[in-house]
Amino acid sequence: MLQSLIHRPRRILMTTDSVGGVWRYSLDLARELTNRGDSVVLAGLGPRPSREQAQEAQSFATLAWLETPPDWMTRNESDLDGLPGELRELATTCAADLVHLNAPAQAAEVDLPCPILTVSHSCVVTWLHAVRGQVPTDGWAWQKDRNRAGFNRADIVVAPSRSHADMLETCYGPVARLSVVHNSALPGPVASRREPFVLAAARWWDEGKNAAVLDAAAAMTEWPVHAAGPLGGPDGQMACLDHCVALGSIGHAQVRQRMARAGIFVSPSIYEPFGLAALEAALSGAPLVLADIATYRELWDGAAMFFDTRDPHALAGCIAHLSRDENLRRQLGRRAVRRARKFSSQAQAVAMSEIYDHAAMAVAGR
Repeated sequence: MLQSLIHRPRRILMTTDSVGGVWRYSLDLARELTNRGDSVVLAGLGPRPSREQAQEAQSFATLAWLETPPDWMTRNESDLDGLPGELRELATTCAADLVHLNAPAQAAEVDLPCPILTVSHSCVVTWLHAVRGQVPTDGWAWQKDRNRAGFNRADIVVAPSRSHADMLETCYGPVARLSVVHNSALPGPVASRREPFVLAAARWWDEGKNAAVLDAAAAMTEWPVHAAGPLGGPDGQMACLDHCVALGSIGHAQVRQRMARAGIFVSPSIYEPFGLAALEAALSGAPLVLADIATYRELWDGAAMFFDTRDPHALAGCIAHLSRDENLRRQLGRRAVRRARKFSSQAQAVAMSEIYDHAAMAVAGR
């Protein structure tokens, strides 16, 4: 019995990219896994990390960069043809005990003897379903087939929320060996006082982040609405913010500092498989105003104020109500902190280690 309680360190190869939430997810999880005795090689896809990003990653993990782009940056499936070989070479070089892939498409056609786990953080198929009510066609249709192949190949599939797991099966059909492990975030700064402004943080060029509704609401609020995050995307996408105070791409530490000072934090997203920004804001004690989507209801019901996702007047009304009621802001902030503490990095690492064990047993039983 004692033997089963002893954690046996693993060599884990984990994919990442430097652009979106997967970067924060992979670094925070990898840091906690290394604290537990594992070693992690982070294999990046897509645009290379900034110097600051690379320094953070290399402080606790080995960082390698692959030639293959992430699937969301490709228009042609053949762009991913080199990935199985790159993963096999790197997994062999680092003697990986397990490969953790942070996109289902990355698992397709991968031939490795060690367990393969894939996490579905988001994908074009579920994004189109949630944001536009569409299915992928033409140049994007291959993504559904590639993701389906990845689900079939993986020894374990993980989703960051039950809501996203349900959406995966709505879009792809039944997914075998599907588990849910909530994301986490590290504690951030807590300010001595809060200031009369609203903060929102996202990649605003992404239509699913709902920048238009946020900007329309900002035109109706007394408190200024500060929007942190890029307006332009890698494929020429562009959001327009005429009424928000556009902060642009500021560092992660600066965003966390502003969360600690903001009187209200807003996430207007139509599509969020988890929503790390809301969790980070909650950890600082910011009162949350969130889009009324299934994910946010699952994670934050009873600890946030919700508004109709497509209605800027409803969002402006929530902001106005909270901005005039300091006691309610404090109450919601306290509730947000209590809820956020359930999503600790330690709890996530323990849950993922158990999932890794299940993946290893699945391979051993083949």
